[in-house]
Amino acid sequence: MITTTVSELGGLDIMVANAGVILVKPLLEIEASEWDKVQKVNVKGVFLCYKHAAKQMIAQGRGGKIIGACSISGYRPSPQTPAYSVSKWAVRGLTRVVALELATHGITVNAYCPGIVQINMWDTIDSSLGGKFGLDKGQIFDAAVQQRTALGRAQTPEDVAALVGFLAGKGSDQITGQSIIVDGGTVFS
Repeated sequence: MITTTVSELGGLDIMVANAGVILVKPLLEIEASEWDKVQKVNVKGVFLCYKHAAKQMIAQGRGGKIIGACSISGYRPSPQTPAYSVSKWAVRGLTRVVALELATHGITVNAYCPGIVQINMWDTIDSSLGGKFGLDKGQIFDAAVQQRTALGRAQTPEDVAALVGFLAGKGSDQITGQSIIVDGGTVFS
């Protein structure tokens, strides 16, 4: 991924580690292989992106921006998602330590933490929990938005993209080691 980017675009100045999976199961029902899959994608994937992007950016000698995908679950865990919540707490911690290590190279490292966003991941949550509690598709999502979001609406991909765009831009040059929440008022930190 890094090699292709550098060969086609001439360098790497911004890396967004944007991948994630969720597992909706309580602790006592999770198989070790399921746990490992979530950690592999959500934690190891971010680790590898951070590491390889940092190597390239250091070699280029002009700094850069590294941005990781986190979640409000890294601040406020939800029942039935221990594997996911733990993975997002890990991304917050990784972001902080890597920011400290890379600061002398002019590289900022931050994470974005979306709240309730209508994406495929929420379809998984909705169907898993809806089936468990006998609710129709969409009822879990709608209830989560109404009960947990102060501004009363779900976030859109555009809301999240605006934050990522800010973190990738000049306006964030003095921001590093932060996990910034875009959730409409679900978590107050």
